[in-house]
Amino acid sequence: MPVLVVTGTGTEVGKTVTTAALAAAALTAGRSVAVLKAAQTGVRPDERGDADEVARLAGAVTTAELARYPDPLAPATAARRAGAAPVRPRDVAKAAAGLAAGHDLVLVEGAGGLLVRFDEAGGTLADAARLLDAPVLVVAAAGLGTLNTTALTARELRGRGLVPAGVVIGSWPGAPDLACRCNLADLPVAAGAPLLGAVPAGAGALDPAVFRARAGGWLAPELAGVWDAGVFAAAHPA
Repeated sequence: MPVLVVTGTGTEVGKTVTTAALAAAALTAGRSVAVLKAAQTGVRPDERGDADEVARLAGAVTTAELARYPDPLAPATAARRAGAAPVRPRDVAKAAAGLAAGHDLVLVEGAGGLLVRFDEAGGTLADAARLLDAPVLVVAAAGLGTLNTTALTARELRGRGLVPAGVVIGSWPGAPDLACRCNLADLPVAAGAPLLGAVPAGAGALDPAVFRARAGGWLAPELAGVWDAGVFAAAHPA
């Protein structure tokens, strides 16, 4: 897949660290990787954004960011408050297609969840994925409440003619509770798509060299890793 769109079921679910793990695993597999951040919010011009964080953790990736806005809000709202031009789905699709011409894999990271508004017309990451005809990887939380948000995200994708590539748990706790352990079986049912990985909580704080060495162990072979859902579930019985 030359372009993979990465969305979250909401904010703070581990989307950026998961994107970094995807990039690191692909690089280890010998693929060239570009990371496109559609719209960066809540970051000043002199601060590091999500694409920068992916590059810090993953290594030699090409990064691109279409716009950044200082307020930590939905891109459409942040653009309006900044008096700046919004990012539109066609801008995301055009940039991703351009990067795909020179890279084996382009990871397009959204902002928050799938239907967060990019512009005043209501354009979203889902619209960009539709223009690209690209699969969408869903990054989900581990615990209670994640089945609902994951099911809603997957249903919306299918309603728009998009393919959920699978689900990755973006922050797997060191001491998972009963809900987390049960969700290993229930998440793929809720999504109607396979569980393709679990990134440990705190992975973003690892030394980059350690992060790169371990990233493949958090992701399934479909994502250039060696993680096995059955083995992982057996190690965390409900």
